[in-house]
Amino acid sequence: MVLIVLSPEKELLRLEDAVAVELPGTKGRFTVLRGHAPLVTSLEPGLIRYRSASSPTSEPGSFSEELPINGGFARIENDIITVCAD
Repeated sequence: MVLIVLSPEKELLRLEDAVAVELPGTKGRFTVLRGHAPLVTSLEPGLIRYRSASSPTSEPGSFSEELPINGGFARIENDIITVCAD
């Protein structure tokens, strides 16, 4: 999967080999895996947690990196996760 995190000023992150991404949805945290249904959702302040295919841990439910955001929106389609963060 591809994870792209954008702010109004610049691209904050582009990860081409994401395996799992956890987002702070306004209705609760949720995890995105390969083949996730298309979705557009709002995000609350919190952490985007993610794991790449090259990360040292491959245990289910574990994440190797985090990126704080102040809220925003996410679009998920065709294994591309685009986050527009505040």
